[in-house]
Amino acid sequence: MVIRQLFLAALLALSVSSPSFAIGKIETSVDRNPAVEGEYLVMTVNADDDVSTGKLDTSALLRDFIVGRTSVSRSTQIINFDAQKLTRWQILLAPKHAGNIQIPALTIDGVSSEPIDLTVMPAGSQTEQMKNLFIRTSLSTEEAYVGQLITYKVKLFLAVDLQRGVLSAPAIDGAQIKQLGDDLDTTEIVNGRRYRVIERTYGIIADQVGELTIEGANFSGDVLVQASRRGGMFSFNESKPMQAKAGKSVILINPVPNEFHGEWLVSDLVALNEQWTQEDSYPLGSPITRTITLLAANTDETSLPDLDIKLPPELKVYPEKGQRKSFVRDKQIVSQLTQTLAIVPTKVGSYTLPEITIPWWNPHTKQQEVAKLPARTIQVTASENADKELTGIPLETNQPTTSGIWPWMTLVFALLWLVTLIMWRRALSQNKAMSHTGSEQTSSTARQASTAYERLVASCEERNAGKVLSALQSYFNEKYGRAMTLSDISQLSSALNTGVSALQACAFGRQQTELDFTVILDAVKSVPSQSAEETSSALAELNPR
Repeated sequence: MVIRQLFLAALLALSVSSPSFAIGKIETSVDRNPAVEGEYLVMTVNADDDVSTGKLDTSALLRDFIVGRTSVSRSTQIINFDAQKLTRWQILLAPKHAGNIQIPALTIDGVSSEPIDLTVMPAGSQTEQMKNLFIRTSLSTEEAYVGQLITYKVKLFLAVDLQRGVLSAPAIDGAQIKQLGDDLDTTEIVNGRRYRVIERTYGIIADQVGELTIEGANFSGDVLVQASRRGGMFSFNESKPMQAKAGKSVILINPVPNEFHGEWLVSDLVALNEQWTQEDSYPLGSPITRTITLLAANTDETSLPDLDIKLPPELKVYPEKGQRKSFVRDKQIVSQLTQTLAIVPTKVGSYTLPEITIPWWNPHTKQQEVAKLPARTIQVTASENADKELTGIPLETNQPTTSGIWPWMTLVFALLWLVTLIMWRRALSQNKAMSHTGSEQTSSTARQASTAYERLVASCEERNAGKVLSALQSYFNEKYGRAMTLSDISQLSSALNTGVSALQACAFGRQQTELDFTVILDAVKSVPSQSAEETSSALAELNPR
């Protein structure tokens, strides 16, 4: 019991008598001396206590140095119940000028470090093979036009292991910039030394005329370097911050030439291609799919102009939304615009698809050029269903049944009045017989039209726009006894015109829309059974009935 009390008293005495920590000294050092003008070196500041980060004032360094990223770390080491704390700052410094520069003393809580005399060599005096990290950049051209794609390549060379880092894009005013593709990770040997190379490509498009200044790309990160323990025979890797910056570049940006005509497009090469099924003839009402592709080398996809495609009014066009993309081919940026069209012919005949031209400017020859797709001629023929229906129609349905009797009646009136009465009776009997035959033909046509209408109703119930269009043609072919195109059907009434257009848009358009098929059937029912030309025949007035 006494031993236990003595142990507790000893612990209490130790806790009361434990010393309070305070900064005893501050040490500063640099990773290399001499240094190079404009190139970053690492200054390390060690304080033998746990110190708040904000207590280190580095404003005195700004007179002779560019102060970069600062990292802070803390550690505690206990040896034989003796706790030693350490706060470490690592600061990136880039000398502003060559010569002898003094790194001033830094003070924390009244404790100051010793100043460091630094020798700074002129920029470029240190060869690249002596560096562990450096950046190279290249431009695709030193002179460009407004809207022209300029490629800016950045290569980061590393002779040490990269722990973490950020490669920042160059800063530019008056231009658009974006990364093209993914980073490439390769190796290169420079003057006999092997480097890991991270390559990145940027696309720059200038918006303003004049000199375009490109601030060089910047790298900031941590690398692992080998460091030996003091007084030991073993070495270990420690993290070290590093920073590198590429030099400035200047490009002259020219305006759009006065001799250029059309929508502005500057590229190394432009081509137009098309894909479609080429046939000797195309059936009426069947969609024709045509895909047109615009390709441009070293051009951004947003710079490609929209395709202005004009077709005859007899060909209805349902275009899909253009698809734009960029890709790399043979180390060149290629942009592509793809436009797909559904072309629906509405009348039989021969039609010419006009030539498509895209003017563009060649920056190498400094001349305007034109990419072309030649004109195409297509033949549209009646569909097979329409031909079959046409062959089943009587050729003389409108011929009057009594046309062969009138000469005989004239002759009878001239020769003998008494014979006229007999011939008149015979004519009446023939009219009755032929009327009976005509009624049979009319009932047959009505039955066929009824069957076609049933097919139309069934197609509407299926809500299939393509089948409804085909059934419409079949129904009106039977109804009027002749081949009817969709254009002919549209002219029968305004309701049918609206309905046929909606059906075509639903069948061949990119976006499917909901249709009220009962409206289509109502429009069909409202159409008269015969056209005006058929009911107003001049021969009808000569009928003696």
